[in-house]
Amino acid sequence: MIRRLGWPALAALLCAAALWARGVPPTAIDWQPDLAWAEPWRAFSAAALHYSDRHLGANLAGCLLVGALGMAAQVPPRSTLAWLAAWPLTQFGLLSQPELRHFGGLSGVLHAGVAVVAVHLLCHGRGRPRWVGAALAAGLCIKVLGESPWGPPLRQVPGWDIALAPVAHASGAIAGALCTLAAEALAWRSLPHDHA
Repeated sequence: MIRRLGWPALAALLCAAALWARGVPPTAIDWQPDLAWAEPWRAFSAAALHYSDRHLGANLAGCLLVGALGMAAQVPPRSTLAWLAAWPLTQFGLLSQPELRHFGGLSGVLHAGVAVVAVHLLCHGRGRPRWVGAALAAGLCIKVLGESPWGPPLRQVPGWDIALAPVAHASGAIAGALCTLAAEALAWRSLPHDHA
């Protein structure tokens, strides 16, 4: 049971960081490509920053959902570590679109979490869980590609009081999937194998 608490603990940490950052000036902790190597800690802190109460509320709700998703999928500790590793890599992936001068928010890291769960279920699920993993992966791909992350760095979306950065969602999904595949490969290599 204790081994399964890592995933919800990470989700709780992300929520707590987002609530803590409410009073912090945005430029003090946001992602800025010009500071990526001089202040690499921003790859963590940027996820905590939200530009409006609606932005924060939506991502807190999303974090609770991703936390519940991982618990329902019974992800192992290596999946939690993969999600943790994807947290900063999501922001470093934003270097692929240097026109995005500032970024903050949990959405990319949440997309990473969904990708982690999807890959876990595809690798280890049998029957219905594997189909759920396939549906999650397909839905995530359709969503990310539908947002055209290769387009303009910021997009105004009806109903939002901030501009969205689709590349963050794509970066998070890719980081989550790659980190999980790496964790699965390391776990597989550590298993004893019969040699002929």
